Amino acid sequence: MRNLALGLLFCAAAAAQAAPPVLVAFGDSLTAGYGLPPEEGFVPQLEAWLAARGSDVTVQNAGVSGDTTAGALARIDWTLSAPVDAMIVTLGGNDLLRGIPPEEARANLDAILTKADEKGIPVLVVPISAPGNYGVDYKTAFDAIYGELAAKHGALLAEPFLAPILALPNRQQALADYIQPDGLHPNARGVALVVEALGPKVLDLLAQAE
Repeated sequence: MRNLALGLLFCAAAAAQAAPPVLVAFGDSLTAGYGLPPEEGFVPQLEAWLAARGSDVTVQNAGVSGDTTAGALARIDWTLSAPVDAMIVTLGGNDLLRGIPPEEARANLDAILTKADEKGIPVLVVPISAPGNYGVDYKTAFDAIYGELAAKHGALLAEPFLAPILALPNRQQALADYIQPDGLHPNARGVALVVEALGPKVLDLLAQAE
């Protein structure tokens, strides 16, 4: 019986070691895959991109459409209550839509990254660029949040989520080809561009989690 118990413990330990790492994609509708079939959203496309490059990882979709940084902060403890090896944070778009002061968004994101720090979880911060309609000062303050907080918390920093689409030579054509009719969310082809650009940074993040 003793040998059987030891054997079962050994098998359980081996299974635990063999389990793929868990990467949480924490964000809003951009992460959740708003307007897309489940298999075409950001999380399944990212998981497939990683698998194609030999990275066996479980990517969990912790995106909630409509979530602000405050809403995300309210659920971060629950999100991190299960084992998590690494996390992507993509938040701020709904703060921008509501004109929330940059200092409020900064404080919420700072608190979210602090929660990850406390659990030793490496983070990749993916910025959201502010539009210019709130004025230069607002845009400057909001856009600065991501780089400054990434530096403060030792997190990795990616380019803005939609940058691969908005950087295309013909911006109007890019919006028509890669953004849904709502003008806010990428379509499946747009998500593929985002994943292709973001993927190498995610591999760097997973290397930190090993």
